Amino acid sequence: MPIYRYKARKDSGVVVDGRIEARTEKDAIEKLGQEGYLPISIEEAGGTADQPIRPIGRAAHRIRSRSITVFSRELASLIKSGVPILNAIDIIAEQSEDPRLKVILRDIHSAIRDGESLSAALSQYPNIFSGLYVAMVRAGENSGALPDVLFKIADHRVKQEEVMSKLRMASIYPILMGAVGLATVIFMLTFVMPRLMQVFGRLGQELPLPTKILISISRALRTQWKVILLITLAAVLFFRGQMQTRAARMSSSVLKLRLPILGRFILKAELARFCRTLELLIRNGIPILKAINIAIPVLNNEVIKNQFTQSYKDLEQGGSFGRSLKGSAFFPAFLSNLIIVGEESGRLDEALAEVASSYERDVDEVVKIIGNLLEPLMILVMGLVVGFIVMAMLLPVFSINI
Repeated sequence: MPIYRYKARKDSGVVVDGRIEARTEKDAIEKLGQEGYLPISIEEAGGTADQPIRPIGRAAHRIRSRSITVFSRELASLIKSGVPILNAIDIIAEQSEDPRLKVILRDIHSAIRDGESLSAALSQYPNIFSGLYVAMVRAGENSGALPDVLFKIADHRVKQEEVMSKLRMASIYPILMGAVGLATVIFMLTFVMPRLMQVFGRLGQELPLPTKILISISRALRTQWKVILLITLAAVLFFRGQMQTRAARMSSSVLKLRLPILGRFILKAELARFCRTLELLIRNGIPILKAINIAIPVLNNEVIKNQFTQSYKDLEQGGSFGRSLKGSAFFPAFLSNLIIVGEESGRLDEALAEVASSYERDVDEVVKIIGNLLEPLMILVMGLVVGFIVMAMLLPVFSINI
């Protein structure tokens, strides 16, 4: 079996180096955990000296969202049943099938045993446990209702995962069809078309314009495919680099919101996510200013994020949260009016819940409509492309002078 070299931390906090025999890296991590070690890094001993050791501690492999949701629900159930939190985390770590999550849970277990709170231990993994998650847990610790808060976190995550799952399911068929269609077109242009070009050359007559266009595309794909690939790759990298700048992100965000149909969908999806998050925070006793500050990062659109940031500043200076939203060119009156009513009645959490529920229903409807429309739209687009290719191939035959 392979030998793995590792760095690990003992329960006492001492960091040790060593080697361990295991079939796979996963087995090595599990063996170290069973021996009471917290792995920091691990690599196969046969690797080269300059090969970087892969971190598996705080620096973070991403953990699946579903795993964190399951962890939240299991931890809530165990604590509510009277199991001490250290024992609960230990039980979940033992049952987990994800070796990376095992490592993280054992680190959290050690931190709590050393005197840290659960929220403080979770905050050491910001890429896994978001600011919202940590703030909710801290509120649960302070109120003595940690199990209930964890159940709410799990329910909230399940709803978010359901929305993402619906979007993925709606896009699978169009993506698959687009990939198959693109492969078909490339096959026709690079394999079928060159053989037809030999036939067209023997006809000895002027070719129609569509056929000339198709021949040029076919020749470019066959002779300049490396150049085309490099240009495409360079364009993608350039676009990604540009999107790192604030100006480009802002322009992209404005463009998305102004798109027909999709713009309203994006706006409602963002507002539903923000209002649901803010409602969850306020309902669990987090002050409004802190709650808004935590909820803003859940947004992806820079325009919407900037508007809520401005509203946060207005509220900080003694203004009204709802009235500051009323002046936005993008936000619907329904949102600002309900928030104003919620502020005046002292039931802001209920108003936010109503807004979130309304927009979530709208988003679900749009997802269904888009899913139903994309299939015939993709069929139409691919039909037009393939139809043009077939027509361009047959036109010279139809125009033969007999």
